[in-house]
Amino acid sequence: MNATINATTEQFASANKASVETLLTIANTAFASAERLAALNLNTARAILEDSVASAKALLGVKDVQQLIAMQTTLAQPAVEKAVAYSRSVYEIATQTQEELSKVVEGQFSEINKNVSSALDKAVKNAPAGSDVAVAAVKSAIAAANSAYDSMTKAAKQVAEIAEANVAAATTATVKAVGSNAAPKAKKAA
Repeated sequence: MNATINATTEQFASANKASVETLLTIANTAFASAERLAALNLNTARAILEDSVASAKALLGVKDVQQLIAMQTTLAQPAVEKAVAYSRSVYEIATQTQEELSKVVEGQFSEINKNVSSALDKAVKNAPAGSDVAVAAVKSAIAAANSAYDSMTKAAKQVAEIAEANVAAATTATVKAVGSNAAPKAKKAA
């Protein structure tokens, strides 16, 4: 009896330790993501300030309306490109964070599966004769749940890949559209 209690206590302690480690992993991932996002925001704010000062100085040197129109066109393109680059960076940080958290969840799911399987094997050894049907039903349910989880994970990854491709296409189209709209205005002004 004491051996059973000790084994149960050890399993409980091990499960708690694993839970704490998982929470630490999640917290570290969240902090690293927040840190990267804060650094991106600070660098972006610094760049915007520097660009604004440079633009203001350039605009102060404008001598006529045509030069002003040409200057606006010249300043608009880099601003849009930087905004798109910022959006891409934020998206990358979010995507990487999501991937890291997904790995943690997948690891937890795998560990739970292993523990359930182990507990089921122990139960089978101590089960009364004739309980084979019930054990087979439980194993079948576990296999079905695993299959559903795998399908869901694959579908989620495919949706993420499609979304990433769409974001890339949209940002490229935006940069091209701004570039092509800026070019004719600059030619008309000349």
